[in-house]
Formats: sequence, C-alpha cells, structure tokens
Amino acid sequence: MLPGPPRELRPMFDDAVVPVLRREFPLAVPFVCRTLRTGGVGESAVQEKIKPPLAALVAQGLAVGYCARVGQVDVRLTARGADAEKIVRAGEAVVQQILGVNIYGFDDEEIEQIVVRLLTERKKTLALAESCTGGGIANRVTNVPGASVVFLGGVVGYANAVKEKFLGVHAETLARHGAVSETVAREMAEGARVEFGADFALAVTGVAGPSGGTPEKPVGTVFIALAGPLGSVVERRLNLYEREAFKQLTAQQALEMLRRRLATA
Repeated sequence: MLPGPPRELRPMFDDAVVPVLRREFPLAVPFVCRTLRTGGVGESAVQEKIKPPLAALVAQGLAVGYCARVGQVDVRLTARGADAEKIVRAGEAVVQQILGVNIYGFDDEEIEQIVVRLLTERKKTLALAESCTGGGIANRVTNVPGASVVFLGGVVGYANAVKEKFLGVHAETLARHGAVSETVAREMAEGARVEFGADFALAVTGVAGPSGGTPEKPVGTVFIALAGPLGSVVERRLNLYEREAFKQLTAQQALEMLRRRLATA
C-alpha cells in the first residue's frame, strides 16, 4: 500500500483529489468510514464501554477499529454495502451517547483546531505559561490557521527567575513548594492571564525526566493549571513516558482541559 499524502497536504488532497478519484473510479460496493477522536480515556476503557452496545450493529456489518496515540484514542467505524451509511451513523450515535464529552473531534481534526474554533466562536482569548513542555502547546496552537485571533502569547518559564519576573510567581511559593507544585502552576496560569490580559491561561510545570524526580514528585509528575473568568483549577497527572512523549501528552492534556471548559461554557 502506498503512503498517504503528508499531513500539511491532506486538506488539498481531500478537497481536490478525492472527489475526482471517486468520480472516475467509483466503488463497486458503497463504503462509509467515520472516525471519532477521544481524549481522557484509555484504549481498553473505550473498548469496554462501547463494544457491547455496538454488538448488534457489528452483526449487521459494522466494523470497529481502535487506534491509540499519546493522549488520545481514535474509534474508526466502517461499513460496506447499500446500508453502510445507515449502519455507520447508527454506530456513531451509540458511541457519542456513551463517550460524550470524551469525544473532541471527528476524522482528521486535531484538538488544537477544536480549541481555536471554540475560542473564536466564544470570542475569548488565550495565554500560555509553559515550563516542562518548552513551548509545545504554543507550537500546536499556532499551527492552526486563524489562531492569531485568539492566541495572545506565552512565556516559556523554565528557570525560576523567569517564572518570578514574567509570570508573577512568588519567590516564597517556589521556596516552600518547589517549581513543580500545584501552587506554582496556579500562580503561573493566573500570572499569564493578568500579564497578557487574556480570558483564559494554561500553565504546565513538571518533571520530564529521566532525572530530577523525588519520592514525593517522581519523574512524570506534572501539574496543569487553567485560569479563567470563573477562577483557577489545577490537575496533577503522572505521565510515565520518555521525555518527548511526556511533553506531547502534557500538551494534549492541557488542551483537553481547556476544551472541556469551553465546551461547557
């Protein structure tokens, strides 16, 4: 099988090439495919939740596939034949009812696209305060066309002095709790929100490893904070991955945290 087009060329391929291929080379048997992208729940848990309720549709020809990536699980529903569209849509309705808020997008949508769209629709702005992700969240957000309408800017505050000077983190907070702590994450988010004048601010601070962990804060520990009009919340996670995957997962979790807040706003 030949590889598909690069990610950056997929929109052009889907809009310009796929319709021509379908017109010139129609399938002998209708084929329908739908992918539901989920976050915040593991592959085994997704499968356990949706497999029994989908059993009747599987008997009618629905095929269910799972693709686990760092921080997300894709559920792929496919069917062939005259009733393919009906079967896939029925399967999609079942999965949406069960997984609900865990579904962040469909087909090739990325979570940063959803976040930028929700911010735009709600006319809200975002600022970032990143430590352990090293600007990874900002990179993903600015990959989305139109992000400049909602993304004001961010600070990569790796050193404590930078956290103090540019994000307003108190020296006594760092001394008492350490850079990787709930309190520092909260002050980073709230400081970024104030400094940039944003509606929302995300902050992350953690131990990416492979060294630097302690019994109280082992390697993989990360605190993710979200500051907004209704106050601030902080989540503690343990992301037991190698350094690069740790950063990817933390960025995904932070964006998912904001997406859920926006989805319920």
